[in-house]
Amino acid sequence: MLTVISIISIGIGILQGIYITIDVIRHPQQMMSIMNIVWPLIGLYFPIIGIIAYEKLGKNKTSSSKQKEESQSSGHEHVHEEKPFWQSVFVSTTHCSSGCSLGDIAGLPIVVLTGFTIGGVMLFGEFLVQFILAYLFGIAFQYYGMSLHPDESFKKGIINAIKADTLALIAFEIGMFGWMALVHFVFFTQPPEPTTATYWFMMQLAMMLGFCTSYPANWLLVKKGVKHAM
Repeated sequence: MLTVISIISIGIGILQGIYITIDVIRHPQQMMSIMNIVWPLIGLYFPIIGIIAYEKLGKNKTSSSKQKEESQSSGHEHVHEEKPFWQSVFVSTTHCSSGCSLGDIAGLPIVVLTGFTIGGVMLFGEFLVQFILAYLFGIAFQYYGMSLHPDESFKKGIINAIKADTLALIAFEIGMFGWMALVHFVFFTQPPEPTTATYWFMMQLAMMLGFCTSYPANWLLVKKGVKHAM
């Protein structure tokens, strides 16, 4: 039964990812182009909720981009689209967690192919490699997602991205790594292998939990003005 549930959940994620990818290709978001990568990733690991979030919040960003262009062309200063604060934080969290998730996904085959372990435990090796890659992808996503001034140096932009993303990334990985540790040491007598649907379903759940643990951190960062509302 768990295998069936895993296949269904992964299948929904893949279909959502394909649908959103096609949609952002047809209707790319100009104001924050990095979101054209973010939303398909959210679709992959957030069955049902991911597609609802994209339809309700992602497509609205496209329309707000057009409003921004029209506002600028008419000589009026652009004002961010009014939306509830929790929704702005939700979109900021999708942005942060997608970079983390991409790093976590990319890190797994590296560890499996190299057989890298820490203390003889491959899971710990996965955590280290995934954290490093998630941090790099997270900073890159944050850098390209921030409103950069034309005269801002690359160094200053990276520093601002690190300030904006570090706490949220750590919060995400606490949720994700905590879940995968339970999967490895508690929930299963024999942990599922990365080649099985069950393993990737557990990864989906881990990313969803990471999103949840990252949300309060993003709330704080946006509230304090370290990250901008999206």
